This record gives sequence, C-alpha cells and structure tokens, in this order.
Amino acid sequence: MIIMSLFRFSINVAKILLILLIFLLTLLWVPYLKSKIYRFSDTDAFSGQNVYNPYQEMDSSFWIKANFQIQSYAWKGITNGRLNTNERIDSLYKYLDYDVIATSDYMKINRFGEGSPEYLPVYEHGYGIFKNHQVCVGSERVNWLDFFYYQSLHHKQQVINEIRDENELIFIAHPKLRQGYKPDDFKYLTNYDGIEVLNNYRTSLEHWDAALSTGHFVTILSDDDAHDISNPDEVGHYCTIINVPVLNRKNVVSSLKTGNAFGAEIYRELGDSYQIKKEKLKDLAQLKSVTFVNDSIEVGLDRVASEIRFIGQNGKLKFSEENVQSAKYKFKDEDTYIRIEIFFPNKNKFYLNPFVRYDELISQPKVPEVSWLKTWLFRTMAFLIFVFMIFLIYRITRSIHFKSRS
Repeated sequence: MIIMSLFRFSINVAKILLILLIFLLTLLWVPYLKSKIYRFSDTDAFSGQNVYNPYQEMDSSFWIKANFQIQSYAWKGITNGRLNTNERIDSLYKYLDYDVIATSDYMKINRFGEGSPEYLPVYEHGYGIFKNHQVCVGSERVNWLDFFYYQSLHHKQQVINEIRDENELIFIAHPKLRQGYKPDDFKYLTNYDGIEVLNNYRTSLEHWDAALSTGHFVTILSDDDAHDISNPDEVGHYCTIINVPVLNRKNVVSSLKTGNAFGAEIYRELGDSYQIKKEKLKDLAQLKSVTFVNDSIEVGLDRVASEIRFIGQNGKLKFSEENVQSAKYKFKDEDTYIRIEIFFPNKNKFYLNPFVRYDELISQPKVPEVSWLKTWLFRTMAFLIFVFMIFLIYRITRSIHFKSRS
C-alpha cells in the first residue's frame, strides 16, 4: 500500500508539473499569435548635397560621462544584478566621476534618484533566449511584448514599433551578443535611435556600419552593462561622453539623438583597482573640436593620438593619420557617411558619431507597412503549433493518468 500511495503521489506531482508547463508554454507562445509580417524594402545609402555635422553645436567645455546599462537588485533577485544595490551603484559611479548614472533593470523602470535634474527613467527591454534586447531611455512605462523562443526580422521590427511611442530614445542593446541581431538586420530595421555599439560583452561595429551604409542615421551608445559591481573588471570600461551645456534630462536626450556625443573605451588591465580606474577616467583625453569647413572634416584633441581613422561606406577605412593631435579629411563625392575612430597611446579609444549626406533633412527609411495576408498566414500557422503543443501535453497527461489507473 505504501508503494502504491507513493506511486499515486508521484503521478499527481507529474500532473501538477504538466499543468504548470501548459501554462508556461501558453504564456510564452501567445505573443506569436499576434505577430506581424512586414513589407521590407531595400534602402539606399545617404545622399544629397549637404553634409550633417553632429558636433556643430559642440562646446568642448561641456563634456559629461554617462552609463545607461547596469542592473540592480530587482524581481526578488531573480534577474542578473541581484548583488547590486542602487546606493552602491550610485556611490561607485560618482566616485568614478560619472555624471549620468542610469540603471537599466530588466523590464522594470528604476526610480532611484527620481527628482534630480539628470535623472532618466531607463529600462532594458526584452526577455527572449537570444538576448534581443533594447535600452529604453526616457521611458513612460514597461511594455511586455516580446518573443521568447525566436525572433525573425519581423518580430524585431514589431517590438521596436510597439515600444517606440513609450520611450524618448531606443537603442538596440549589445546586438552581437548571442547573435541576437545580425548585421544584415540593420539594413532593414528602422524606427529606433541608436545602437549600443560598445558593451562589456560585445563590440558591434559591423552592425553599426550596416545601418549607416543603408541610410539609417543611428547614433552610438557605450555602456559597462555591469551585473556585479563588486568585480572591478565590470565597471569603468565603457562610457558614453555627451556634450551638454546644462546637465538635465532634456539636454542629454537631445544630444544623444542628434549625435553630439561619442562612445569611449577605457583600456583596463584585468584586476585594475577602482582607484586606478578613477585615475584613468580623470586622465581621459578631451575632444576639443570637430568641424566641417570647405567640404573637409577636421578633428582636434588636447593631446597626441596614436592614430585617427576616417571610416566610410560599408565600414571601409578611407584615411588615417598616425601620431597627430589633429587630422583632416576631405569629404569626397562618393562618400555617403564618415565616422571617426581615435586611438591613443594608452590604448583608450573614441568612436565618434557619423557625418552623413542629406538634402533638406536627414531622411530616415520609412517604417515598413504590414502585409496583412502574410500576417494572417503566419498567425494561423502559429495557432496550429499552439494547438499541437496543447494536444501533445494533453496526450502525455492522459498517458500518465492511464498508467496510474492500471
């Protein structure tokens, strides 16, 4: 009797687990029933008689350091970041002389510091297994739409469209991580503001160049994306340096959007102490001028760089100079965009936002229209898969029930 009772108990436990599995599968599959299929079209490179200088309003006296990706304790410690408290994050990054410290908890807006002029509501959107995430800046609320199992180009565009109106800025997070976004995706994706090109986990320059080469004016974000700030190797490695005359939310958002900012990689030896990091950040080179005069781009620094590179269409190196404090490049007729990379003797690197061609306004590719025929065909297929999953679990449940009766 004891053996039979244990057997029946195990069957009941199995049933409960199956019920939970049905609920979980249902919950995670439901968004696919709402999928949209778009009509993507080929996009063209930047063109026009004018060249946009993102640094035309720059004042070299007003550079600030910012980090928009770091996770804190949230969701009862389930998510990665459970060891970081808001107070420790704020204290450490202020020690490192950061001016904007935005905590991007997963699917949750962190309200720490709300009320201060530089406070920005930020969160990291996404919970899919391939890390198709977005850094949402100036967020009104958390949008829970995401596709857990797999995301096609259509799913990625749908998520961007869904969160667009609820955020002042949307940056595609660490696109190279887990191959969540492929470079080819950026030939078509639109309706977002920038790419987190520099991140502790991946550098995604090829994704950025793919977007720029197909006429998408998107700016750079550079973040530590730290999950454990007790590990010095996770902090003070990347930052976004922004030009703002007065530090407040409006100015920060505006400069990020227009490109009056750049990404910085601060070289670190593994094991560098917080004190060493502070000294390196304090000794960071200053960008003194970035001008466009007589069809030429000229960049000036407060010290000698080991190399200044001018990068163009498809990420091709167009020109470089070594061991100079300033460099000049003539924007040629065939150039569609030019971005600048600066390398320093201490191994620090700066990545500037692009100069792009335009006529009257910088044109962004239009948001693709929905193909409703293909949408409903896909939704029908998704529904059939959904029904099959439920049926399969039902049959397994029936099988277990049958064995318990026998």
